[in-house]
Amino acid sequence: MKLIKRTFIINGVPRPLVFSEDEKLSVVLRRYGLTGLKIGCGVGQCGACTVILNGQPVRSCVKKMSSVKAMDNIETIEGLGTANNLHPLQQAWITYGGVQCGFCTPGFIMSAKALLDVNPSPTRQEVRDWFSKNNNICRCTGYVPLVDAVMAAAAVMRGEKTMADITFQESPDKSIYGSKYPRPYALGKVLGVTDYGDDIGLKMPPETLHLAAVWPTLTHAEIKKIDFSEAEAMSGVVKVLTAKDVPVNNIGPATGHKRSFAQMYPQPVLAETKVTRLGDPIAVVVARTDEEARAAAAKVKVELEPIPEYETYLEAAVPDAVSVHPGVPNVFLEQPLIKGEEVEDIIENSAYSVSGSFYSSREPHLSLEPWAIQAYYDEDGKLAVQFKSQFLYFAQGQIAKMLDLPADQVRIIESATGASFGYGMTAEAPALAALACFVLKQPVTMTMTWAETIRFTGKRASSFANGRLACDKDGHITAMEYDIGLDHGSHSRSAGGLEAKVCRFIGYPYKIDNMRGLVRAAFSNNAFCTAYRGFGSPQAYTTSEALVDMLAEKAGIDPFEFRYINAARPGDLSPSNRPYTPCKIVEMLDKLRPFYNEALEWKKQPAPAGKKRGVGVSCGGYNVGATNDKSEVAIELNPDGTVTCNNTWEAQGQGADIGTLCITAEALKPLGLRPEQIRLDLNDTAFCPNSGPAGGSRSHYVTGNAIIDAANKLMAAMKKEDGSWRTYDEMVAEGLPTRFKGVYSTVGMYEDISPNDGSGEGRVDQNFSSYVFCVEVDEKTGETEIVSVRCVADVGVVGNLLALEGQAYSGLAHSIGFALSEEYSDHEKKYATLKGCGILKCNQLPDDVKFVYQETPREHGPFGSGGASECFQSCAHMGVINAINDAVGVRIYDLPATPEKVKAAMEAKAAGKDLTPEPYYLGDPLYEELERIKKNPIV
Repeated sequence: MKLIKRTFIINGVPRPLVFSEDEKLSVVLRRYGLTGLKIGCGVGQCGACTVILNGQPVRSCVKKMSSVKAMDNIETIEGLGTANNLHPLQQAWITYGGVQCGFCTPGFIMSAKALLDVNPSPTRQEVRDWFSKNNNICRCTGYVPLVDAVMAAAAVMRGEKTMADITFQESPDKSIYGSKYPRPYALGKVLGVTDYGDDIGLKMPPETLHLAAVWPTLTHAEIKKIDFSEAEAMSGVVKVLTAKDVPVNNIGPATGHKRSFAQMYPQPVLAETKVTRLGDPIAVVVARTDEEARAAAAKVKVELEPIPEYETYLEAAVPDAVSVHPGVPNVFLEQPLIKGEEVEDIIENSAYSVSGSFYSSREPHLSLEPWAIQAYYDEDGKLAVQFKSQFLYFAQGQIAKMLDLPADQVRIIESATGASFGYGMTAEAPALAALACFVLKQPVTMTMTWAETIRFTGKRASSFANGRLACDKDGHITAMEYDIGLDHGSHSRSAGGLEAKVCRFIGYPYKIDNMRGLVRAAFSNNAFCTAYRGFGSPQAYTTSEALVDMLAEKAGIDPFEFRYINAARPGDLSPSNRPYTPCKIVEMLDKLRPFYNEALEWKKQPAPAGKKRGVGVSCGGYNVGATNDKSEVAIELNPDGTVTCNNTWEAQGQGADIGTLCITAEALKPLGLRPEQIRLDLNDTAFCPNSGPAGGSRSHYVTGNAIIDAANKLMAAMKKEDGSWRTYDEMVAEGLPTRFKGVYSTVGMYEDISPNDGSGEGRVDQNFSSYVFCVEVDEKTGETEIVSVRCVADVGVVGNLLALEGQAYSGLAHSIGFALSEEYSDHEKKYATLKGCGILKCNQLPDDVKFVYQETPREHGPFGSGGASECFQSCAHMGVINAINDAVGVRIYDLPATPEKVKAAMEAKAAGKDLTPEPYYLGDPLYEELERIKKNPIV
């Protein structure tokens, strides 16, 4: 190989680099230690790798070194500021909530610097145009905080504001609970010194081996032969691992639902006899370098015999379909809902009724950071695995089971995480690295490409639904009926829990006394279903919020007023036949009404040429935690008087750091500690108790209460009879412990969702959200622009406003993508990229967004707080769909509402065609199934 030596001016300093001409600038800079730039998509679509080259922002992952000239000026995040002397952009990113997961942060800051260098006084729209043009993508923030940060930093750079003006200022009482106190982990992220998975992989010891997976080329096939002889003989290859090397070849938990035919069906770590999706790894090549591992993986020969493949639930559910998993029917699970009186006659005899069939897409999470994992044996001889875990102790148990080891011999560490939004709950990816380390007894690292990551990870389950809704002459809902099929893809992971969520939220938060429904699950040959923020509720609201709008229209009642009439009042029961608590839904809508009236006035104004304006409303919310939930934390008094909090509140970008800090500070307020006197040492099973998963909007609520318990125990031990506090030395001298475990448990407090009729609590708390969307639809192209959004939400007392806003903006952004563009299928190559999956740029999301928080104190929540995150990714997408219908008079029944679909619907309407889809065939008739279930109750 011929190498080139060339000197560049890097962050103001001449530096000679040695490289090959076909290498990319990102790879070379990272090899030389400048790991602030991140490689996300790897094809120039995400901007995480942005650096400034001769004054211009460039996506370094697609910039060939052969095109970079000697003495070219290269600027990276490492040259921008220091911890004690931040650049205004870095400070603004911290103060205005620009940092969540932080993976995209260095790229955005460098892109923003390039803009301000040439335009020191940009408008908000010019900032948005710049980020859109330069492909700077953020999946966490919805972009509004990023634009806020640029505008604030620009004012400082122009001399109109000082750094103090854009730096958080504490309140006089020094309390940080309920404030916009910045995230503790934000500083490292804006400096580019926080190490994510691949950064750690670059910095592992020289003996570390690299892994590359061998993937199938078909979505459904029998494995006839695997020949890795050529691969294993290649330079640098240490071993090729197959299913025969896995002690217990199963990484899938039991379904757990009592009406499932797939209770213990295994999900192989490495496919042995067949593949059921493109993301089923067949083998793992272990080599000295990533390049050698990948070259050898390409030489592994796999002989596959095709089996009929099924792209959708509908294909898999037909009676003569081949079973995806032999011996298990493709429709493998049912969850009924039976509430109130029989609904058929009620619907038929009601003044108004509507029906429809609706599809929601297989939404991909679209995190920018690919899977990157390290595994090694630690100083205590335990197998340590580092990755973006969202549930450390679950991963510990699954990996230990796979390797046939005691759980305490496996250590799970969460690396700094470039977001997951749910897919980090599972252990398929770390299992590959853990297996290699276990077999070879050497440290290993594995970084997948983004295309491999999207193929490998689970997705939100797509749904097919038939539904009916009826009301009386005054608009009061009388009854609801539905039949929903959920496509779980290739494996049964998350089945049962998902179906119960759909039953729990369809028709929420309204008073509907009579309901009959069935939610079914089926296997197909798509990516398996996994957790995704709002788990189960987007599928539910796709049906119910469409039916509510349709029924309001048929009854001749304004859609907002129709919702107000039917909003649950105190004493009303949720779809799962339990009280709405707290029940302040009407008050929430009272706060939203002025925004709705403003939207109606906006609609009356002349629209831009060729566009139609529409206003859409949606209501919903989510649950907090689970019926049998538990969290443990530890708080320790240190010799210098500081305290350390240990927990496994996993940090996915949602704010585990600030959540832990603000709750601990408030709980220990009598001690008078400053925030900087509270140390966070989180997410390592070696010393952190099991705080449970960062999922189900539970962490602030459940782990927060555990923190309070630990804090109270510590203060009880520290307190002297005279009311003063013991020091660390006094505690030790008196033989008192300095470390206390806090526990909060809801085990036995609430009923789970019944497999017989769908009744039960299924949670420890609830939250609520309501939206008004203003949209403009292009009559020629069908393209929808979201002009403005208003939301009123009730999530309890706000713990940290910056973190809450981050989740609100993020959930809204994902919801708009779900409504308009996002989809995934294993059966089309286009979905291998962010663009192909439909991710939205800055200009495709609204800048005019306002959230109002109705702070109804939660009786059992920490300091009155509830749980928030998933509330904002539950029903918002239907506000968009309803607004499109209001604008152009066509309802999009199958998501996403792409321009092509909207245009086709408008053309069909103009031609006088009926747009109502035929009912889906989901299996045996709904009422036959419900009758069978009634006759066979689960005890």
